[in-house]
Amino acid sequence: MESLPKLHSTFIKSLIDLLNHDNRIDSLLGAGSMIHGGFDEYSDIDLIIVIKSEFYSDVMSKRKEFANSLNGLLSSFTGEHVGEPRLLICLYSVPELLHVDLKFVNIDHLNQGLIENPIILWTSQKSTVETILKESKIDWPNQSSQWFEDRAWIWLHYATAKVLRGELYEAIGMLAFFREKVLGPLIHRRLSRSQRGMRKIDFLDFNSKDTLLQTIATYSKQSIISSLKKCIELYIDLRQDQPPLSLIKGMPNILIDMIDS
Repeated sequence: MESLPKLHSTFIKSLIDLLNHDNRIDSLLGAGSMIHGGFDEYSDIDLIIVIKSEFYSDVMSKRKEFANSLNGLLSSFTGEHVGEPRLLICLYSVPELLHVDLKFVNIDHLNQGLIENPIILWTSQKSTVETILKESKIDWPNQSSQWFEDRAWIWLHYATAKVLRGELYEAIGMLAFFREKVLGPLIHRRLSRSQRGMRKIDFLDFNSKDTLLQTIATYSKQSIISSLKKCIELYIDLRQDQPPLSLIKGMPNILIDMIDS
């Protein structure tokens, strides 16, 4: 933790002090940027709190109280919107603002659905968490080529319909969604990286960077149409790396004809 910014390391140390007096907790694990690199003063803290099985229901029912037992909690909400109800997303002021994700996991289920290999920040004396992690399968949820193909043209058609109707804000939002769900992951795939949306794209070196920039639209119909065409162009380019088994034929021309009509 010595390599972390002072604000972050101080928070983690205060949490460990709390855990040392809580016999319900087995371990504290670090995830996110602590694993992938690039941790800096702007980083969130991604933490996994491993609960002894007999206390899991109790801790889960009181997880907001748990978060509030650390000084400086301003607000928190659970992570159903990302399909993870075990997650508590918190904003602290300690005294600077700090975003902390607390994921509460039953130790008996720790080896299920791991998408990254967390680091152990603290563990109780009788913990088996190190052995569990060593024996666990780590599987980042990368999507298949067919997954992208089945969705890309529906999303691009949605953006096309909205800009032609004059719903420019909705169309701009859809283009941002398309970058997050399709273009970003495929750029990561091209670079043999885990598909992490648009994360760290700014710092990567890839030959379609100029085209990606042109997918960002301003509030004008002409700009959105131009960006939409660049989304189509870039998707077709990235799709060639690992072509899907079943192409939705004719869609580029159909959308371009819609746009230009």
